[in-house]
Amino acid sequence: MQLDKFSGQNAMLLPVMDLDWSRLYVMRQMVSANGNAPRYLLAPEVAVLLSYMHDLRERCYFETLWNTGARPNEGLALTPRSFDFDAVQPYVTLPTLKQRTRRPGRPLKSDPPVRSVTLWDADYRARMKTLISTFGIKKDELLWPGREKADKRVSPVSTDTVSRWLNRAIDNAARDNVTFSVSPLTPKTFRHSFAMHILFNRIHPKVLQALMGHQSFKSTEVYTQLFLFDVAGQHQVSFGFNAEQARQLISGQNFPGLFQRS
Repeated sequence: MQLDKFSGQNAMLLPVMDLDWSRLYVMRQMVSANGNAPRYLLAPEVAVLLSYMHDLRERCYFETLWNTGARPNEGLALTPRSFDFDAVQPYVTLPTLKQRTRRPGRPLKSDPPVRSVTLWDADYRARMKTLISTFGIKKDELLWPGREKADKRVSPVSTDTVSRWLNRAIDNAARDNVTFSVSPLTPKTFRHSFAMHILFNRIHPKVLQALMGHQSFKSTEVYTQLFLFDVAGQHQVSFGFNAEQARQLISGQNFPGLFQRS
């Protein structure tokens, strides 16, 4: 089964209302012709893929990327202290670890060191609480720790490791004849998927910029440009017009000089 058509049942895999998944799928196929466009999954696809992650820690990691838009290394840096599940609106505080555009040296005051992202999904919050309690993870311990170093410091698991987690889930799905039309799938696919999901739910692009930790809106425009296909596709625009009716309309409105012959 290829996840290229979404029935009403599939659309309810995540509690999102009034989104036409079939239309959004077609839109994605249109924009995928642009080789530079970010590759993203739709919410029903994410739900199915996550269901093939049978290890709690592995699933929670990718659910974190999907629910928060965290960069893969930002997700790996999280500890239980990063989460506030008891706030009126629960949220996670993400470290903004994008370093590529920053000059060497101490961070500037203009550099956003952290950002807060609302945790909308109750099931995700419950699963994260289960993860923390099941493994007895202390407040300042990494949620996804790697091996302890000689100096007793513990670093997060490697990016290669989380890629293997994802590939294992894809292989599990393939054994059920479930494949995904987006390829290749990488951990960053979940960040792209979060961004598009936010736009599909009509949250303002400037809010998306803050959620994604983009210093410049130009980075966010990668997603908003794709979203324009969705906006345009919701409108029925006709360019055809009956010539005789057009003549009568124009004559009746007295458009001076329109039909003048030189």
